[in-house]
Amino acid sequence: MAARDSIMHKPKDSKGALRRMLRFLGPYLWLLVLVALLCIGSNLLSLLGPNLAGSAINEAAAGPGKVNFERVGYYALRMLICYAASSLLTVCIHVVMMNVSKRAAKQMRRAVFEKLMRLPVSYFDRSQAGDIISRVSYDIDVISTCMATDVTAILTSVVTVVGSVVMMVTISLPLSAVVLFSVPASILYTSWMRKRTQPRFVKRSKNYGVMNGFVEEMLSGQKTIQAYAYEKRVAQRFDAINHNAAEAYYDADRYGVTIGPTMGTINNITLSLIALFGSLLFMGGRIQLGSISSFVLYSRKFSGPINEIANIINELFSALAASERVFELLDADEEPADAEGALELSDVRGDVKMEHVSFGYEKSRTIIHDLSMHAEQGKLIAIVGPTGAGKTTIINLLMRFYDAQGGVIRVDGHDICACTRESLRKAYAMVLQDTWVFRGTIFENIAYGRDGATREEVAAAAKAAHIHPFIMRLPRGYDTVVSEDGGNISKGQKQLLTIARAMLYDARMLILDEATSNVDTSTEREIQHAMRSLMQGKTCFVIAHRLSTVKNADHILVLDHGDVVEQGTHSSLMQAKGAYYKLYRSQFE
Repeated sequence: MAARDSIMHKPKDSKGALRRMLRFLGPYLWLLVLVALLCIGSNLLSLLGPNLAGSAINEAAAGPGKVNFERVGYYALRMLICYAASSLLTVCIHVVMMNVSKRAAKQMRRAVFEKLMRLPVSYFDRSQAGDIISRVSYDIDVISTCMATDVTAILTSVVTVVGSVVMMVTISLPLSAVVLFSVPASILYTSWMRKRTQPRFVKRSKNYGVMNGFVEEMLSGQKTIQAYAYEKRVAQRFDAINHNAAEAYYDADRYGVTIGPTMGTINNITLSLIALFGSLLFMGGRIQLGSISSFVLYSRKFSGPINEIANIINELFSALAASERVFELLDADEEPADAEGALELSDVRGDVKMEHVSFGYEKSRTIIHDLSMHAEQGKLIAIVGPTGAGKTTIINLLMRFYDAQGGVIRVDGHDICACTRESLRKAYAMVLQDTWVFRGTIFENIAYGRDGATREEVAAAAKAAHIHPFIMRLPRGYDTVVSEDGGNISKGQKQLLTIARAMLYDARMLILDEATSNVDTSTEREIQHAMRSLMQGKTCFVIAHRLSTVKNADHILVLDHGDVVEQGTHSSLMQAKGAYYKLYRSQFE
């Protein structure tokens, strides 16, 4: 089944992928020229060896009492010097190419990471994090290895093959014709194998991406897995994914490992023919014994690189498959460029209007239908409604993570599609339910996004968020390092850090998406009180499931299936006894 499935993957543009992969070597052209010169020098020295060996054999074949041992020793010493110098140059070649591949891989990773920073939120919504990580790490490692070893091997092989052909032709043209018999057979076979192995290497890379994505997902949810005693089922799912990856790996290598032995067989047949025809020529007096010996050595040098190229074809195909995945990411659609002459928002007041807005993540499924609202400057707007009503989607539209498919959104009277995304997003501070902190000090996490923030400003924001006492109890206070994803502090403390970060950020509009969902009721009331004073003059959008947190909002929007079904203050909505009233009663009764 695995083999049949893999054939369904059509080979992609291997030549294009190879050209783009080599393009990353462009900045190091002078080093590649140096490698080429070293390859020529190394191989010319190596190619002198068989000629010297033939000369030594001719001296030794003079017969008993006629051998000039001084000449034999002379040729042997020259052989030793040539091979030693060739080996030294080969070491230099590998050192230079390792340096080049390291730099090229670094450049490629930088290009991929910069691309990730330019991709829209929608790309990450539909892509597995583990698969993206696999492209940045595993796939680029495969490409780097190919650059370090395979490129050198191919350069060396080309010089060796050309040099060997020239030397063989000068020794014996008839025997050269016998050797060249193997060339079309080798080319036809490798071309035939390429069509069968390439799609299998593509499938292997994809399966490894799926496996990495699953592992990343399970590691991030380890506590939940253990809480539900789901370890065995997760292990069973991993076994299935791991089996598919192993089968894909085996299916690719099953064909790949036959290339070397088959090429070896073709070369051995050629060697047998050389021995047969060489003997006939020797008996006819048309060639010396030493020349036959030299020719055999050159034929081995000729077939050796071809055999080596056959062996590295597996790695080359694997690198091409990996590069296609990397370039697929690099070619992904970025966020559309800002409109020509887009307005740079400045001195934002915070007056926001949504006029007849409609939107769906899929064109066939509309989530927001004809939504209109007006958030006046400095007002607190609460957005409530059941799960799936479209609350978070509104935030995505306000921030232009997605663009509305109908209607218009205005900030201070300006259509946000006619404004630069950067200036629009800088006008908002945001606190999400899914808190995010990075590995760094407490100070750095709070000051994130506010260049040049002082210790006093950070401490003031922390006090307002009611996390200053906790920070001061830590061994190093604000210099305490938070581990990756905040693993050494509680979820509630992480949320308080992100609230302090938003308080410090100098923005005229504030988005709070379940910002106090991970703190206790007492702390929540204190934060709400502190935030009210800090949010004076700022337009605030608050998404909340706990309706107790929005009772004091200036305006409440009640959403249901993408439509605003009610709006007003808490008291007016309670008196209307509509959708909001039912939601409120369901929580408190």
